Amino acid sequence: MDYANQKLAEEKVFKDPVHRYIYVRDQVIWDLINSREFQRLRRIKQLGTSYLVFHGAEHSRFSHSLGVYEIVRRISDDMFHGRPEWDESERLVVLCAALLHDLGHGPFSHSFEKVFNVDHENFTREILLGDTEVHQILMKVSADFPKKVAEVIAKTYSNKQVVSLISSQIDADRMDYLQRDAYYTGVSYGHFDMERILRVMRPLEDQVVIKASGMHAVEDYIMSRYQMYWQVYFHPVARSAEVILRKILQRAKELHDSGYEFAQPPTHFAAFFDRSFTLKDYLALDEGVMMTYFQLWMNERDPILSDMSDRFVNRRLFQYVDFDPGKDYRKLGELASLFKKAGIDPDYYLVDDSTSDLPYDFYRPGEEGERLPIHLLMPNGDIKELSRLSQIVEAISGKRRTDYKLYFPAELLVDGKKKAIKQQIVEMLKEGGV
Repeated sequence: MDYANQKLAEEKVFKDPVHRYIYVRDQVIWDLINSREFQRLRRIKQLGTSYLVFHGAEHSRFSHSLGVYEIVRRISDDMFHGRPEWDESERLVVLCAALLHDLGHGPFSHSFEKVFNVDHENFTREILLGDTEVHQILMKVSADFPKKVAEVIAKTYSNKQVVSLISSQIDADRMDYLQRDAYYTGVSYGHFDMERILRVMRPLEDQVVIKASGMHAVEDYIMSRYQMYWQVYFHPVARSAEVILRKILQRAKELHDSGYEFAQPPTHFAAFFDRSFTLKDYLALDEGVMMTYFQLWMNERDPILSDMSDRFVNRRLFQYVDFDPGKDYRKLGELASLFKKAGIDPDYYLVDDSTSDLPYDFYRPGEEGERLPIHLLMPNGDIKELSRLSQIVEAISGKRRTDYKLYFPAELLVDGKKKAIKQQIVEMLKEGGV
């Protein structure tokens, strides 16, 4: 039997708190799971710094990736199997894309990406197409199979049905992470009726649609996503930890570039500081490695690197206030000047941060960006965009919400040195706006 169709002698089962069981029968999937690049995802947290807010949020991108695979396996093998609109030959490519879609994520993903100006999607592509165990496994299917999987993840694959199962406004990726993150953070927001949604999904030509009878389940899903973003993903305390994490890496790079002699040299980061990193350098980094450096850097003689590392490791986070950039940027400049006078470096200890989300949108001709909408299949066979029929979804469609915060170390503003200046800072922070 050829490798693409080879089955395991006995089905493998992962016990999972979200899907109960995750089933693996394909030899290709089993081999990919056991590759070193996929096993690395055990050492990357799904929610980055959120464990410092929600103590249960210790789950990994490994478990999430298995969950996305399981949802797509169920859709392909149970929901779409036998339907004339579904091409059974696409089964393996969509299963592999589901399993490997997050393969390129780095430690504390988005914070790391911002500091070093890298993109995890580019690394996913490099892992799929480069000199890796994953690439060797995919090549055993066919010479063009790694490229096909990469195209699905990059949303350039010719079969848009396949792409939409992994990347759309109602896809397996979102359906898993909402439920998984809700479970591990202990919140109720991310729960929705996934079983109902899967049962009303239908393959149609170049897209996947939802039967109109399932509209209310989709509304619940969209509202769950909306609540999870503002209650969990954009939590201001988790963002405080991200700010400090970015400042640790920024300070380490600044010291490295200046020729500073580290007690613990940043060996694993040097190639990133110099922009000479390779895929091998990237794969050598995980959150365990980074946390080891942070613990060692607590003893560095540089006071900023030492303090920032200690803050992150021991959860001494910054306080925050609301911040309106439209009104308060002049005031931010005044605050920065006062911080300097108080002997506190504003580049590291006065940080503005913003985050935004667009809970649902649909394509508007002439506007930038492709936003594939959720389409409903009406009883008479017509296709209608979701917000045209749902008042709930219409109310939030196209409405981007942005939150601005100003972060600072409150405890440094109450010690006895330069008390008058620090009191002036505190008064400014208490005023309206900031």
